[in-house]
Amino acid sequence: MSATCRIEGCTVLQTGVCALENDVETCPKRFSVVPGSSSSAGSLSSILATAGDETEEELGTAVLDTPDGNPSFPPSMALGLQTVDEIIASRYGTIVGILGDPESGKTACLVSLYLLVSHAKLNGWSFADSHSLLAFEEIARGARRWQDGQPPDQMTVHTELSDDRQPGLLHLRLRRDVDARTFDLFLPDLPGEWTKDLIKTDDAERFEFMKSADVIWLMTDGRALIKKQGRQGSIHRLNLLLGRLAKLFTDPAPRLILVPTHRDHGEVPLSAVDQIRRDTAKLGLPFEVVPVASFSSGEGVIQPGYGLADLINATVRGACEQHPFRRSTPVRSAMRAFLSYRRSE
Repeated sequence: MSATCRIEGCTVLQTGVCALENDVETCPKRFSVVPGSSSSAGSLSSILATAGDETEEELGTAVLDTPDGNPSFPPSMALGLQTVDEIIASRYGTIVGILGDPESGKTACLVSLYLLVSHAKLNGWSFADSHSLLAFEEIARGARRWQDGQPPDQMTVHTELSDDRQPGLLHLRLRRDVDARTFDLFLPDLPGEWTKDLIKTDDAERFEFMKSADVIWLMTDGRALIKKQGRQGSIHRLNLLLGRLAKLFTDPAPRLILVPTHRDHGEVPLSAVDQIRRDTAKLGLPFEVVPVASFSSGEGVIQPGYGLADLINATVRGACEQHPFRRSTPVRSAMRAFLSYRRSE
């Protein structure tokens, strides 16, 4: 024989203590159950009837429904525009537009940035989170495959998108060491052919998402700007690209950062940068210059990842500044009709 209670949740059977602080033997809610007796079956039925909607047939069944599938981690691939919108709806994020001809170093810049962050070597920054780690690993795979201690001839492969009309964005959340503040960066890895088509045919339909960008990186091969031969052609293409961007952005354009790559091959002459500024002054698109070296060609002064920390600093500069909701101005009662109103007696 065992003693139990009609009150749901009472643990007298396990602890021997009455939940109502009554004597266990004389508690009015107590009853005894004899296994196999008809009274025990009736008592059990009354308990089930008062406990809720459960029946004897439901006793012992699964409490929770079986899930449709096994739980899994997020896909961690490149994000679509809808996914980015959902993330930005919950917290502030910085969308970066990246433009440049093929072989200008766009993908190499992203790979170098990812490798620096993954090894905690990005000066002033540390890794916080990412929704697209597998996408970063995909583009960084070539840089990890060395043969006999020698780096590959090409660190990255040509970018190809499954949907030629929709960009894929990589997500990276970085924590700034100086104030522990986090920044969500959304970086598109676009084929260079998109920029070529924009310059050649003014095909700007695929770049509608850049109207939401906070910053645009204009990637250009720094080696072409260093050499006098071919320099003018590179400057001319940059001027054409800036002209297309001026037509794309009717509202105030995002901040522009000119990013000459391959800094390990030399420094871009100041005269070349000044010429670009003069040629594009009438467009009203000012830009700052941040040279980078995603990888290094030798044991020189320029180390792999040169300038990437400065590029991130320039990208988040001014992001999410706290502007006053309403500016405080002196109140003059003469201009307030309500204050100057007097009811006639």
